[in-house]
Amino acid sequence: MKLLLKNGTILATECGNFRCIKDGFLGIDGNKIDYIGEKRPEAVYDEEKDMSGCLLAPGLINCHTHTPMTLLRGVGSDLPLHEWLFDKVFPIEDRLTAAEIRAGNNLALLEMIACGTTSYSDMYFEPQTAAENAMAAGIRANLCRPVQCFDEKERYEDNQRAKESIELFHAYHGAANGRIRIDFSIHAEYTCTESVVRGYAADCNALGGRMHLHLSETKQEQEECIKRHGKTPAAWFRDLGVFDSPTAAAHCVWLTDSDMEILREKSVSVIHCPTSNLKLGSGFAPVPKMQKAGLNITLGTDGAASNNNLNMMEEIHLASIIHNGYTLNPLVMKPAEVLKMATVNGAKLQGRSDTGSLEAGKKADIIAFDLRRPHLIPDFDPLALLVYSAQGSDVCMTMVDGKVLYENGEFLTIDREKVIAEAKAAVKHLYG
Repeated sequence: MKLLLKNGTILATECGNFRCIKDGFLGIDGNKIDYIGEKRPEAVYDEEKDMSGCLLAPGLINCHTHTPMTLLRGVGSDLPLHEWLFDKVFPIEDRLTAAEIRAGNNLALLEMIACGTTSYSDMYFEPQTAAENAMAAGIRANLCRPVQCFDEKERYEDNQRAKESIELFHAYHGAANGRIRIDFSIHAEYTCTESVVRGYAADCNALGGRMHLHLSETKQEQEECIKRHGKTPAAWFRDLGVFDSPTAAAHCVWLTDSDMEILREKSVSVIHCPTSNLKLGSGFAPVPKMQKAGLNITLGTDGAASNNNLNMMEEIHLASIIHNGYTLNPLVMKPAEVLKMATVNGAKLQGRSDTGSLEAGKKADIIAFDLRRPHLIPDFDPLALLVYSAQGSDVCMTMVDGKVLYENGEFLTIDREKVIAEAKAAVKHLYG
């Protein structure tokens, strides 16, 4: 089917830069954009949709989260990361069933889709449940089963988590016409052993996979790694061959200049998670320095237990202002660069060159904001308005592959009431 979106403000991309088109036209043929312009296209479309009063933007890409942790939203608040993780989170996660993980993931899909997320990267166990949910809901997803090992004597060949990860890759990678991608994942340096990391990294590289991991999230992590291995987490992962595959590194709060050079040389993408880092008191990722180093910087919400939501518009807003504050420079973060972090940079991290921007030939992953909301009036600069003023709740349409998943408060591919009922039942079972 061919669909024409008309009369909306379009945040298009031309030659790598955003271009705002007022009262524009955006044509969709099947799952791809086939026209963007100020004038009505000559082609005939099966359906026309009036987008007056709306801002059309590329779908948001959440590059780091743990979606089933919606069931742990608010658990262990006001604790530093290691105490929060080992004393509060891990004991609950040990009790989670596959059905509960599915329920938590579905709840996350409701939240993300309603706030304009069209693709996300998830790190969690039982990821086949997330794959099935994503295929049914119509969203894009890069999924991985994180590998951990706490026994120095365990051989890589005996690590069950690694086996599950590779089985997942063979079963689901490329499913749903490419909407589902399976990544490899090492949870972190402090939760894995050298022998397992080395073997798993080699398999990832041999299979042409992409790696997703936590890196230098806290000062404690950075310092204890140096004490254990005589090198930083970035150097440790590099030396074990992890960065020989395309890698997404979450947090990167405590990187040294040498670490940034390692990431630049190995083309490692950084995932900036400002809300989670602030809530857990982890610190400020040196994003301005990363930008100067030429790193591909993206955005992620992290899990709902450390955020406490999956609203990418909050990450965009925080990323656009916090670095201005500690650098004492109001010009250090430009709106265009921050929005790129949440869109085209995220697509690059996920290995999806066919999405992340509104251009002819790209996939029709489009979101619409209602510009009639009081806090979005007046509209002098649509790009700045989106970054500094818009909220996730202003999203009035979410489209993936040319298919509308959410519109004006209604979910078109997910049974909202069923998902919420299942999530509440899972919470009752977990907490009594």
